[in-house]
Amino acid sequence: MRPAGYLLFLALLPLVLNDFWLTLVATRALILGIIALSLTFLATYLGVVSFAQATLAGVAGYTIAYFGPNTVGVGFELPFLVSIPLALILSTITGGAIGLIARQSRGIYAIMITLAIGVAFFYFTRQNYALFNGWTGFSGIRAPEIAGVSLRDPAALYLLSLGTAALAMVLVAGFVRSPMGLSVQAVRDAPGRLLALGIPVTTPIVTAFAFSGFLAGSGGILNIWYQERISSFSVGLGPIIDILIVSVIGGLRHPSGAFVGAVVFVLLDTFAVDLIDRERFNTLIGAVLLLIVIVAPNGLQQLAKDGFGRLRQSNSNATE
Repeated sequence: MRPAGYLLFLALLPLVLNDFWLTLVATRALILGIIALSLTFLATYLGVVSFAQATLAGVAGYTIAYFGPNTVGVGFELPFLVSIPLALILSTITGGAIGLIARQSRGIYAIMITLAIGVAFFYFTRQNYALFNGWTGFSGIRAPEIAGVSLRDPAALYLLSLGTAALAMVLVAGFVRSPMGLSVQAVRDAPGRLLALGIPVTTPIVTAFAFSGFLAGSGGILNIWYQERISSFSVGLGPIIDILIVSVIGGLRHPSGAFVGAVVFVLLDTFAVDLIDRERFNTLIGAVLLLIVIVAPNGLQQLAKDGFGRLRQSNSNATE
C-alpha cells in the first residue's frame, strides 16, 4: 500500500473507533511518535542520540501554557495564531542552542551532554515559579477553536495530530534531500573529510538540532492540548526515557519507526494494568525492550521491512 493509502486509512479511523481508542491510543501514539521522530531524525541522519527531545517539546508546551488560557493565573494570554508560531520558534532556537553546545560530541558524550541539559531543564522548571509555576505547573489549558471546530473534540484533535505527523514526515524527507540535509549526512559519515575540504561542520549540526527542535515542538504543542496540563514531571527523566524507548522499539535508524514504536508503547502502557500491577510496568516495558533488541536490534520497522522483503522474494521464486 502506498503512503497515501495508509494516510487515507488512518484518516477514516474516527468513523470506526470510539473515543477511548481514538483518544487514549491513536491520538496519543501520534503525538508521542512526532516527538520521537525528532530523536530518530537525529539518530538516522546525524548519527547522534539526543536525550533533550522532551526538553524541546516542553519548551513549546510551556510557551503555549504561559501565553494561553490556564487556571493558575501565571502568564498572559495571546491569540493562538501568535502563541503557536512563538512556541515553534522557541523550540527551534532551543534545539539549535543545544546543537551548538553538543556540536563536538559523539556517542556517549553527546548522550551525557543532552541528558544533562534535559535534567537541568527539569529542575529549572520545578524551581522557577515566575515562568513555569514551579512544581505545580499549569493546568486548565484548553485547545483553541478553529473555524467553529473545537480541538478538544477527540476526532478533531486526532485528525490534527495525524496531519501534523504526515507533514512532519514530509518535512523530514524534504530536509534530508536538500543541500543542508546532505551536509548533515556528510557530517555523520565523514566529518574529517568535510573539514579537510574547508567546510565547517558546526552549521549542519546546529541546523539538524534546530530542525529536530521544530519537530519536537510540534509534538509538544499537541501534547499540551491533549493533556490540558504541563508540569516539571512532563519534562523529567521519565518522559526522556520514554521517548528513547519508543525510538528504540521502532528503530533508531528509521524515522517512520518512531510511530511504530509509539503504537507499541501506548498499547503496553494502556493495557499493561490488565496484565500486571501498574507498579511493574517498567519491568514489562524493560522485558519487551530487551526482547526487541535481541530479536530485532534495528527495531520493529526494520524487522517488518525484512519480513516483507523475504515474502516478496519467496513469492517471486514461486512464480518463476
